[in-house]
Amino acid sequence: MPEFVYLSRILASAEEVFAWHSRPGAFERLQPPWESVRVEERTGSIKDGDRIVVQTRLGPFWIRWVAEHREYIEGRQFRDIQLRGPFAKWAHTHCFEPDGSDACILEDRIEYLLPFGPLGNLLGKRFTLKKLNRMFAYRHQTTIQDLAAHRFYKGGRTMKILVTGSTGLIGSALVPFLTTAGHQVVRMVRSKPTDGDQIQWDPYSGSLDKSKLEGFDAIVHLSGENIAGRWTAAKKAKLRDSRIKSTRLLSKTLAELQKPPKVWVCASAMGYYGHRGNEIMKENSPPGKSFLAETVQEWEAQVQPAIKKGIRVVNLRTGIVLSPAGGALKEMLLPFKMGVGGVIGSGEQYWSWIAIDDVVGAIYHCITTESLQGAVNVVSPNPATNREFSKTLGRVLSRPAIFPLPAFVARMVFGEMAEELLLSSIRVEPAKLQATGYPFRYFDLEGALRHVLGRA
Repeated sequence: MPEFVYLSRILASAEEVFAWHSRPGAFERLQPPWESVRVEERTGSIKDGDRIVVQTRLGPFWIRWVAEHREYIEGRQFRDIQLRGPFAKWAHTHCFEPDGSDACILEDRIEYLLPFGPLGNLLGKRFTLKKLNRMFAYRHQTTIQDLAAHRFYKGGRTMKILVTGSTGLIGSALVPFLTTAGHQVVRMVRSKPTDGDQIQWDPYSGSLDKSKLEGFDAIVHLSGENIAGRWTAAKKAKLRDSRIKSTRLLSKTLAELQKPPKVWVCASAMGYYGHRGNEIMKENSPPGKSFLAETVQEWEAQVQPAIKKGIRVVNLRTGIVLSPAGGALKEMLLPFKMGVGGVIGSGEQYWSWIAIDDVVGAIYHCITTESLQGAVNVVSPNPATNREFSKTLGRVLSRPAIFPLPAFVARMVFGEMAEELLLSSIRVEPAKLQATGYPFRYFDLEGALRHVLGRA
């Protein structure tokens, strides 16, 4: 039976790395963002007999994969056996071997058989090995970086954290990062709760049971209408109302609590600054005058009741988030992969970007760093012009980036959104994150793109 093995040395004990894998959210943190995988069902954790059922995409088809955990050895090993799925046979052994006093070797060993016998092996072996190498390079790097981040803040105690917008691009990465660190996470949802770790609310009607918000250590508010799409009058109203009404309701409710959280990290956006050319924007820079800039100003103003209550509030002025799972990068991938990508407008406008894992890390940094409050720019220290961004993405994908999108075409197709998001130049500096020692994972655009796209 063919075998695939991937090894990494991690500066953490075998017990610590094993514990990280055994906590809720580990499976989600290990899934590459370029893969379409969704959990359908799970029972237990990683002990013998526990199961996980996922849907995974193969081309245009969704395939159901059922795996059962076996051969569990506390602190050293567990194994996943495919009961149903795309392989003829699949057995994945996770091994954690001590290597010195404070390090270990993480070994992923997979024994597999491809379907259709010798023909499947002839046609699919090379593709399978390439896919596995790409996937496990990402998984191991994420494991190493997450454990290092958790260790960096090891003085912090286990917290109870409430998160809104948990199914969005940022929230779906943040929640498993927090739970693998050992924190308890409760999610605010608009649908009927399906378990005890959910609280229902309706920011449009103002419905929220404040008694259920008592006693949290931290709140992370990420919900809001997706900014992508043509900005019609109705769309602009949703963009504005979804942010302002939800933040106003939360702020008012938190101000009325007997046991309010110590910190509230509230989403915001670098759109606060508006189009500013080459001027460098820091947190104390004045706001712009566009629709988005005015919306963000009103959005941030809603936190005042919570501040008056004595809650430390952080407004995250987030840049362009790099992830193939959503946002601007996802929209750019298809044309660039087809070889028809290129600069937008003049290409000289600054795009202040940040890798998805640095957004997650910055949120955790804001939760745990008591000196941080008010506006915090959540961007990389190295913004790129659109021309630099396009050339770098083309290089990472091994595709040309020679087909420009003229400004007038962008305005015709996307309207006001093009003016404010694609053609606007916002050169932002993460002054507060740097001053408080946030350890960025990705300073370099190419390195960030290679990681999130599995092109290392």
